[in-house]
Amino acid sequence: MNTQEDSATSLAQFDALQPDAALDARDLNLDVILDVPVTLSLEVGRSRMPIRNLLQLNQGSVIELERGAGEPLDVYVNGTLIAHGEVVVINDRFGVRLTDVVSPSERIRRLR
Repeated sequence: MNTQEDSATSLAQFDALQPDAALDARDLNLDVILDVPVTLSLEVGRSRMPIRNLLQLNQGSVIELERGAGEPLDVYVNGTLIAHGEVVVINDRFGVRLTDVVSPSERIRRLR
């Protein structure tokens, strides 16, 4: 090794990491994200079938789903399950009444 290179190099030194002060909910400014659009979708059920059966579908065909008639819908925001709900009709329009909201810790666990 060249001794000139040894004298010119040294280890980087960093200050010790300090824990951040606990954030109070009042300190968070959510105004910056309130207008960010997200995609909300509802899943009634799922089904798997071979392409052969898919190609045979036509108007009036019925596809059996893997979910019972009384089971709640899944509510997704940007592809992440956030709640379960049931269909309601309000002024001739469909809506969803949330029956169970997934906790933030459970959402994080499902991402892994």
